[in-house]
Amino acid sequence: EMLFTAIPVFWTRLWNRIGGGAGHGIRKALEPALGAFQRAYDRVEDRYERLIVWALAHKLRVIAVALGMFVASVAVIPRLGIELIPQLSQGEFKVEFRLPPGTPLEVTDANIMKVMDASPDAPKVNAMYSVAGTGNRMDANPEQGGENWGELSVMLNRGSGRDDEERAMSALRAHMQELPDVQYKFARPTLFTFKTPIEIEVAGFDLGELRRISNEIAGRLETSRRFADVKSTMRSGHPEIQIRFDRERAAALGFPVYQIAQRVVDQVRGAVATRYSSHDRKIDVLVRATESDRNSVEKIRKLIINPESPFPVTLDAVADIVIDTGPGEIRRADQERVALVTANLGYGDLGGAADEIDAILGSIAMPSGVIARLAGQNREMTASFRSLMLALILAIFLVYLVMASQFESFLHPFVILFTIPLALIGAVLALLVTGSTISVVVFIGLILLAGIVVNNAIVLVDFVNQLRERGMTKTEALVAGGRSRLRPILMTTLTTVLGLIPLALGIGEGAEIRSPMAITVIGGLSVSTLLTLVVIPVVYSVLDRKE
Repeated sequence: EMLFTAIPVFWTRLWNRIGGGAGHGIRKALEPALGAFQRAYDRVEDRYERLIVWALAHKLRVIAVALGMFVASVAVIPRLGIELIPQLSQGEFKVEFRLPPGTPLEVTDANIMKVMDASPDAPKVNAMYSVAGTGNRMDANPEQGGENWGELSVMLNRGSGRDDEERAMSALRAHMQELPDVQYKFARPTLFTFKTPIEIEVAGFDLGELRRISNEIAGRLETSRRFADVKSTMRSGHPEIQIRFDRERAAALGFPVYQIAQRVVDQVRGAVATRYSSHDRKIDVLVRATESDRNSVEKIRKLIINPESPFPVTLDAVADIVIDTGPGEIRRADQERVALVTANLGYGDLGGAADEIDAILGSIAMPSGVIARLAGQNREMTASFRSLMLALILAIFLVYLVMASQFESFLHPFVILFTIPLALIGAVLALLVTGSTISVVVFIGLILLAGIVVNNAIVLVDFVNQLRERGMTKTEALVAGGRSRLRPILMTTLTTVLGLIPLALGIGEGAEIRSPMAITVIGGLSVSTLLTLVVIPVVYSVLDRKE
């Protein structure tokens, strides 16, 4: 305890002996600047006092202007655009290739190499590497399989931003559009587990109808510049040999269908008859038909299904063997078969894209039993905004309860809550000027504003109440309280705004996720402070009838 007491005393004495003279000299040097600042502030204070007197004399006009600004800001909100979360720029992206089923690995690799050879046209590309085809990888995605699949990873130069990524993607996309029968999709590394920006679910039972409707929707999206990298999951599968059994013929010959199917599998794919032991290893012994007996459709037709009988019967006697193309995959959602049409945004925001997709789906005649609905990030965005709106309402309610308990009044906290609509005016203006969209991050900034912007009004209203208790009239207390509390109100606002400016400038990696929140708080707090100094005294004068 003695040590902690002695340290401040020691530094104080050291400053008085060594730095006292220097400190006096600094104060003398700053006196002209401080004097000029004080004179300027006095003029601002005098003009603000005259402004309050004018506002209290024209209450209806002040309230009408504030209400008009609020309505105008609400009307501007649809123009800002809506998205789930701002896209992050990480200086890299990937391109997924998918060629028609059955494409050899060499052709897939050759198409990827064509894009890589065109990479010098893409600006600020530092390195590229690719993967063609997939094997038995443990981490293989079910959508990523076969020799017709490939992936190209692109690394940009250090310091590249979002605009550089967009230009590089546009340059590569222009070259990829020249490749025939190639589906491709651009994607950035994901830090959050979000779905594709555009995702349309087409649900039904008939796979043919699902393929037709999903292809029609994909074709409509491809004609719009708003959408890029359109892809449908109802793609053609791999060619396959299908054996369609005739149960009546099989029954007439006395063969159970399951027994025939098992024998065909054993002869074509093979069956493990035994295991050969070699030291400590067990090696499977696979028995199946010779390659010459199973390397063509005609050979498979002539497979003997009853080798133990003296009267051999071939497979084509009880089944039709044809070559067909099976489905690439069958997806299910909520126990329904669904086809997914996915796309990225070519430009604009997610909200505008959702409106355009609703118009496209409304213009397509859906057959019976088939429905199409918008999913993906739009569904997540709707759920997130609903939760955040509830959190905002709850925050305002809790703020009101705290103020009501402290003021011991229900009226004065209600007056203070008028600062929140005023903050919305500044937040919308700041987002509009900076070109930012409404996202989850912006909503978090609005929730922060609900607890920050009321501070200035609390300082003002509390001091006005103190002056009225000392005997001042309501108008005199509002004018004197506004003039006296102008300095602390400006100080608290400036410290908060200046502290958030580095965050709003978007400096450093991942700034896209932080900047909108700071912009929202800075705009809402700045405009709310300026309007609070005028509007809150007027609202107080109108609602508080006590003299």
